[in-house]
Amino acid sequence: MIAVARLNRRRLILSAMAITAFFCTVWTGVAARAEEPSRIVVIGGSLTEIVYALGEEDRLIARDSTSLFPDAARDLPDVGYIRQLSPEGVLSVNPDLILALEGFGPPEAASVISQAGIPVVVIPDGYDSSSILEKIRATAKALGREQAGELLATKVGADLTAAETAAAGIVDKRKVLFLLSVQGGRLMAAGDKTHADGIIALAGGINAMPGFHGYKEVSNEAVIEAAPDVILRMRGGRDPSSDAEVLAHPAIAATPAGKAGRVTGMDGLFILGYGPRTAEAARALGKSLYSDVAAPGN
Repeated sequence: MIAVARLNRRRLILSAMAITAFFCTVWTGVAARAEEPSRIVVIGGSLTEIVYALGEEDRLIARDSTSLFPDAARDLPDVGYIRQLSPEGVLSVNPDLILALEGFGPPEAASVISQAGIPVVVIPDGYDSSSILEKIRATAKALGREQAGELLATKVGADLTAAETAAAGIVDKRKVLFLLSVQGGRLMAAGDKTHADGIIALAGGINAMPGFHGYKEVSNEAVIEAAPDVILRMRGGRDPSSDAEVLAHPAIAATPAGKAGRVTGMDGLFILGYGPRTAEAARALGKSLYSDVAAPGN
């Protein structure tokens, strides 16, 4: 009987300890979630724009090299290019949250960063208007600002819808060839499933190279056959070629764009970032594509 009583008493003590541990764990978890991250590293120019648009920039301590807007973001320490990150550089600033755009890397660096014990929130990317709104909502959720995120998404969504409506009203749409690079005479162009393809459509144009996914080198014959009306380039990119050099390329010179001298260039983050300014970028690009047409909707 004494042995049974001792056993029961031991069971009661163990149960009490388990219950105490459970409640302590739950309380600790709630307390951890209540403490908002205040030392955030943001990786991805569009995410940085969203953080600023939400008014949460005071929580940022570093950014990647694509985060160039607004100008105030340039004052933050630069931890490297989004796809060529060094784990040491990212972790050296002692963040309590890493907010990263899908595709950050290289994969080895992303793996090391993800295993460092610091929360990493990866925000999905995409190539259409809905993906921009989801990016805003996901970023706001990571910051604990869902309500503000919904307000921003509503505003940006209305702006994007207006841009889409304007694009749909253009009857004679121009074919646009987006050139990522022309270095060494090799033409690197944008196919579908790219931000370039999406912004061309949102601006009221047609991608001249829709037959492949992503960015790839294209032949002179393919460019001539595509017969683009306008060449679109990214200003501030890694290709130092001038517009004159582009127009002098044999394949480009043989196209309607080359013959008319139609080359337009815009800031890369502005047109390809897919953030809060995308509708504005679409309007600016549309204006450039149809600058010699009085009323492109007619």
